[in-house]
Amino acid sequence: MDIVVHEATDDTAVLECSGRLNMVSAGAFRETVAKVVEGGRARLVVELAGVEFMDSSGLGALVGCLKTARQAGGDLRIAAPSEQVQMVLKLSNIDKILRTYPDGDAAVTNWG
Repeated sequence: MDIVVHEATDDTAVLECSGRLNMVSAGAFRETVAKVVEGGRARLVVELAGVEFMDSSGLGALVGCLKTARQAGGDLRIAAPSEQVQMVLKLSNIDKILRTYPDGDAAVTNWG
């Protein structure tokens, strides 16, 4: 999985993800999020348009990263999930916890 971090504002970062968010990549994803939060950006937007597959490990990583962000006084939002990712979020009811936006700009703009 590839993750590109964009600094959107002083306290917000957009993580553009592509590939597979699964058991193999979940640890690296968590580490990247931890570094971003430690760097002072606790508001996270995770763009998942390029993620063609996510399993329960990926789901666990997203929930864990949500906790990390909230403990630092921020939050985590999902932007542009692919069809498969959207299905996993809905089937697990995680879409009720993680707010989803059509794109990264909408997620950053509508913070409040």
